[in-house]
Amino acid sequence: MKPHEDSSLNIWKQKPLKFVQLSCLTGFSPSTVTHQLSLITCHSSVVQWNMAVSSPKDKYFGVWLIFFLLGLGTLLPWNFFMTATMYFTSRLKDPPVDSSTNQTEAAGERRSVLEAKFNNVMTLCAMLPLLICTCLNSFLHTMISQRLRVMGSLLIIMFVFIITSVLVKVPLEPLTFFSVTMVKIIVINSFGAVLQGSLFGMAGLLPASYTTPIMSGQGLAGTFAAFAMICAIASLIHNSPITHRCLIGDSSLEFFQFYRDRNRKQRRDDDNSVNLMNKDSKEETAAQSGGQNVSMMKIFKKIWLLALSVCFTFTVTIGIYPAVTADTKSTLADGDSWDLYFTPVCCFLLFNLCDWGGRSLTAVCMWPQKDSVLLPVSIMCRLLFVPLFMLCNVQPRVLLPIFFHHDGFFIVFMIFFAFSNGYLASLCMCYGPKNVLPHEAETAGTIMAFFLSLGLALGAALSFVFRALV
Repeated sequence: MKPHEDSSLNIWKQKPLKFVQLSCLTGFSPSTVTHQLSLITCHSSVVQWNMAVSSPKDKYFGVWLIFFLLGLGTLLPWNFFMTATMYFTSRLKDPPVDSSTNQTEAAGERRSVLEAKFNNVMTLCAMLPLLICTCLNSFLHTMISQRLRVMGSLLIIMFVFIITSVLVKVPLEPLTFFSVTMVKIIVINSFGAVLQGSLFGMAGLLPASYTTPIMSGQGLAGTFAAFAMICAIASLIHNSPITHRCLIGDSSLEFFQFYRDRNRKQRRDDDNSVNLMNKDSKEETAAQSGGQNVSMMKIFKKIWLLALSVCFTFTVTIGIYPAVTADTKSTLADGDSWDLYFTPVCCFLLFNLCDWGGRSLTAVCMWPQKDSVLLPVSIMCRLLFVPLFMLCNVQPRVLLPIFFHHDGFFIVFMIFFAFSNGYLASLCMCYGPKNVLPHEAETAGTIMAFFLSLGLALGAALSFVFRALV
């Protein structure tokens, strides 16, 4: 028996009623319909095999590096804001009420309302626009050109950073400075969401390993920002300007062009194949056409577990970091310089280094597999980090006791917390677009980006609760 005949018999066994309906509508016998479908399947397999054999190489890892740099650009602006909390909060302190020494010292030790709520409000103002704009990008990515979405987002982000650099030298009242800062965060994260969603959609067209450089670049962005803050402290610079450079690759590179063209050819082949089946298969034709009629709900049903997994991962992470972790104080410093370095090094730098390591590891190791129950179980286990960090030396505190006094506990928790975040989130983002048909991969990538942003937004909302419970 020929291979395609065996395949057609299997199809016949799976959906006999469908073939009977098609045979009635088309006027062909069921065996003829089966034979036609088997020929289509055989032809499609040969075409895909020829494409796989003739696919170009990514010369000098050019496309990989472009995705890495663009991934770096998506989170570098936000990480500069997040790690520079010492600079922002220093400009939110209430002015001293009295000129006497005692009252001045008391005012310096007491945190203002804006200063105390800065981390929570900053996170919320970042994550809600990120969620909304990622959602819009999921529906509008077929209407707005890829180049416009990427280049436009980068240019606007650069413009906001120029404004940020200028305002470093401009004196402002605490409330005015707080409001302007939050508006800038909203704008940066709104267009960062469009950029991020577009990148994951583009990466969905390529092999699974090309989602890793985006995730890795995002992890390195935080490391750059944390390292810059430490250098500023070491140099006794408290008002360092922030700069950003926009980088974008040429989407006409042969490697990327090949996969984009293959995706378009897949859509045309699906149209031609399904059209042979007459009116009864019009709904399937629309779902497989790859255009604006692609059913996002049908795609979501294929990747719902991975989408919810990446959402839960970032909900836990942003719920604790930085709202709770940034307020953790060293118990070993005793007033020396380690007080200044503890949060930048053990909170921001350590988190971003381990997060980057976890994201980058998926380039060489992707375990557990996408269908393994270990993946969602591992992600659920990360919920344990919430009470662990809350029981560290977070100051000020009202409700909970301090159980983990030594700095070493906090450092160990942070290493596992950050590494698991980067590795598990990257696995989910890599697996998502590969759980669907090739022409559905770009839409699947944008859906995964939306749930990533949803996790960030939920975490931002929960950060108020977690911080209040300490």
